Amino acid sequence: MELRELRWFITLAETEHVTSAAAQLHISQPTLSRALTRLEKQLGVRLFDRRRNRLQLNKYGEIFLAHAIRALSEISQAEDRITTLVDPDRGVITLGFVESFGNWLVPRMVNRYREVAPGTSFELFGGAADAVVDGVRKGRFDIGLVSPRPAADDLQWMPIGRQSLRVAAPPGHRFHGRDSVALEDFADDPMVTLRVGYGLRTVIDGLFRDAAITQRIAIETTELSTLSALVGAGVGVAIVPEPPLELQPTPHSLPMLVPEAHREYGAIARQFGPVGSAAHRFLATLRADVANSDMYAVTPAGGTPGS
Repeated sequence: MELRELRWFITLAETEHVTSAAAQLHISQPTLSRALTRLEKQLGVRLFDRRRNRLQLNKYGEIFLAHAIRALSEISQAEDRITTLVDPDRGVITLGFVESFGNWLVPRMVNRYREVAPGTSFELFGGAADAVVDGVRKGRFDIGLVSPRPAADDLQWMPIGRQSLRVAAPPGHRFHGRDSVALEDFADDPMVTLRVGYGLRTVIDGLFRDAAITQRIAIETTELSTLSALVGAGVGVAIVPEPPLELQPTPHSLPMLVPEAHREYGAIARQFGPVGSAAHRFLATLRADVANSDMYAVTPAGGTPGS
């Protein structure tokens, strides 16, 4: 069954007249009639009832018409998608990212790349670091933005920057008035943290594990905004990333005494790169921007990029 004959059938179903359909398709009437005969023979049923000089689509024809339209639509979408894969200016980039990057890092990157290729489209997916890594590995995402660097030999890693970690404490908490807070100070305080599988949770667990200190986890959540609200409500203390300059500072936050208290963030792709030309170009542009500027660095209020 040829694609052109599917298109011929759809036109014939719309007109229900061989002569009119043949004229629209710029083919001869016998050619269209033979194509219909071959199609009906292949399906084993008649698709039209013959009524004098006209055709009338029957129940078999109605079923086949619905599937023919759907099949041609899927093929058209596939053709468009393949075109975007080979044309970096019209491509679609699927970008997975840790949700806490959605309100600053992702907008910076999308706006920057649209200056380079304004015709590019993005499909954005936020989630836990583990989910983003799995999505890149399985090809659901062209590129992922995660923290920390995943332990994965089958993925390439491009470091972008780092965020210092701070302590968020409720109003009136004993931490206030200090210049900094050490991990040992958390021993007697309930903590609010992200769930296991989230990048920040991995970093924080590593800090406490290395210091041989047990966390007293009161509540686990999936969003930094919820975490901050819980801290503000007095549920517990938390360790949060230093916010970038364009975002409001984290309420009631204090620097950490631990010098290693930071999270590194970067981009991941499959070992041999993403499939599409647009995603390859995005990655190359990102690499050049990271090497030549600090546009993706966290800039604390009163600080310097990347501090």
